[in-house]
Amino acid sequence: MKYEVTKELETGNVLIDSEHRQLFQMVNNLQDACAQGKGRAQIESSVKFLMDYVKKHFNDEESLQKQYKYPGYDAHHKFHQGYMTQIDNAGKELLSKDADIASLAEVNRLIGILISHIRTEDKKIASHIHAIDGK
Repeated sequence: MKYEVTKELETGNVLIDSEHRQLFQMVNNLQDACAQGKGRAQIESSVKFLMDYVKKHFNDEESLQKQYKYPGYDAHHKFHQGYMTQIDNAGKELLSKDADIASLAEVNRLIGILISHIRTEDKKIASHIHAIDGK
């Protein structure tokens, strides 16, 4: 299953949408590497990148929320903290079990959570920003 930022998932915020596209591309690359048995080195670098990029993306989102005084910041931040822990755990599991089916299923489950979060919460942020400055 390939992940992509569809019209339904676009927030209208250039930074947020471009980072979501990069996240989905990295997940797609990770799944391809695992499916093709590309070797531990490629899987390891993909998992590390994914874990680091999620942190970067969440920091960027939270900076925007602070800048625009987003009223839902506290709840959004709490979600981000919990999600980063889950991604870190899934990444470690993926590496320790050499990308077995159960660990890949966990990554897919977490991406499903992220998609739901984008569809609802990230769109709220983008709407808030747009209401303030039209961007």
